[in-house]
Amino acid sequence: MRELVLDASVLANWYHAEGESDVEAARNLKAEYEAGDLLVFVPPLLHIELINLAGRRWRFAEADLLELARALRNLRFTLRQPDLENVARWTARGLTAYDACYVALAEERRTTVVTADRQMLSVGGPLTIALA
Repeated sequence: MRELVLDASVLANWYHAEGESDVEAARNLKAEYEAGDLLVFVPPLLHIELINLAGRRWRFAEADLLELARALRNLRFTLRQPDLENVARWTARGLTAYDACYVALAEERRTTVVTADRQMLSVGGPLTIALA
């Protein structure tokens, strides 16, 4: 079974494709995950990022935000908080602390983070792979 860290830019496509890029690639990862062929690790802040995105950018109504919260809670992702010193190290290299959480987690798990975030791809080097 393949193991990856997925960031919010990937999961955004699972819940709201309109206006997002790389939808097909994200949906392929979703299909792999749903088939049981992909083990996903994420930092706990992923849920907060997605609810924020849905409320602020996508303008979800309260009922839709509650439905999203339930859907996120029901995902079988493995939640892991990366070590704060590792987060600080990646933040010092130019990532936001939020993005640094994903890269630090990938580093700790000895895997890669899939992202559409250009800064994360630039700074994270071999610990990151582009969504498409």
